[in-house]
Amino acid sequence: MFENLRSEIKAIKQKDPAARSTLEIFLCYPGFYALLFHRVSHWLWNHSLKLLARMNSNLARFITGIEIHPGATFGKRVFIDHGMGVVVGETAIVGDDVLIYQGVILGGTSTEKTKRHPTVEKGVVIGAGAKVMGNITIGEYSKIGTGAVVLKDVPPQSTCVGVPGRIVKCRGERKKVDLDHNKLPDPVADAIRTLEKHLKENDKHIKILFDKNEICLTEDIREEQKDLEDLFKK
Repeated sequence: MFENLRSEIKAIKQKDPAARSTLEIFLCYPGFYALLFHRVSHWLWNHSLKLLARMNSNLARFITGIEIHPGATFGKRVFIDHGMGVVVGETAIVGDDVLIYQGVILGGTSTEKTKRHPTVEKGVVIGAGAKVMGNITIGEYSKIGTGAVVLKDVPPQSTCVGVPGRIVKCRGERKKVDLDHNKLPDPVADAIRTLEKHLKENDKHIKILFDKNEICLTEDIREEQKDLEDLFKK
């Protein structure tokens, strides 16, 4: 038991540069308390004391702002940073060394009494406000971007961003938790930049055709081109 506590505290210190001491973690980290409460709730749940388990998890929610169903399974060295608004459903499975930020939901998409919540494998980072829904698997060492809505499986060592979630990077060689989940690719911005590039190329071709045929651009067309350029600059 004490060895597990030491490993949990060590993991928090590694993943949170603001953690200055063990005492501070004990007194001030709601994610740490939420998981301590959950270990008790999960034991009660597995020993058919389900009402007591739900009462204990409800008390943890009141104290920490983190709602974890007693039936959810957590691995070792999981860290819930800040934690307010985190919701983890009954059949969710969270592996070792996972990092979860505030506002994350590991939710279900079915009313059937089956496995209906996500499985999050080892070393995954889930950014603030991300929603991972349904009986899907987030592969080990993957990253889920802030605010993403993930509805399909994510391969190991991948990066998933956007609404709905899109895989923008796959099969990297990262083997440790990377906290730079704010520096993820933006596929929508990339698509807009590609369109901008094509529009500029088309404008050049049109200008060449106009010059070749000695056609003068009217002021209205020039103003529209300028408006489009200003729009893309924004």
